[in-house]
Amino acid sequence: MALLIFDMDGTILDSGTAIVNTINHVREALGFEKLEKHYALEKVNDPNINASKFFYGTDDFTLQQKELFEEHYNANCLNGLELYDGMAKLIDDLNQEFTLTVATNANSVFAKKMLDHLEVGKYFETILGFDSVKQAKPHPEMVYKILDTHNIQKEKAQLIGDSHKDIMAANNAGIDSVLVNWGFSNHEEDAISSIEELEKKIFEKFKA
Repeated sequence: MALLIFDMDGTILDSGTAIVNTINHVREALGFEKLEKHYALEKVNDPNINASKFFYGTDDFTLQQKELFEEHYNANCLNGLELYDGMAKLIDDLNQEFTLTVATNANSVFAKKMLDHLEVGKYFETILGFDSVKQAKPHPEMVYKILDTHNIQKEKAQLIGDSHKDIMAANNAGIDSVLVNWGFSNHEEDAISSIEELEKKIFEKFKA
């Protein structure tokens, strides 16, 4: 059975409000001004920046920053959370023919909590977060770990995400990928804009 690896935030579900509110909660605690939502989400997905430096002014995430973020996000990550239109049906349809997994740069505990809340967690056989690997996306470690877990060859796998970090992770691991344009970034090229296009891309690859 072929394997699909979904990014979560900005791909399966819209968690943008909770993410930005939590980033701004940490920023305010550190004495920084709040960031505008769309701008902050674009930067979350930007593979070319040092996220800790950009958001909080430190070379690496500190223990204080991590604790502030995780405490606030754990309490608020379900607020305003919703699946993108058509995603529930797509997942249900794909579940019949594919092994479904998630590779997210979120914490895997929060990821499972969010997916279960939206009643789709049961469809994903593996849910990997940044805490499950040494290096998050765009590094390919997460992809490799999922391929190994399910004993799937690269040719029988495809990654779906809304960020260039996702596509880079897929490329670095040598698997096919699809970039979607309904998430946190506004891609000018090489991205699809509808669930129908995504379903077509998936079946084009695996039914050829």
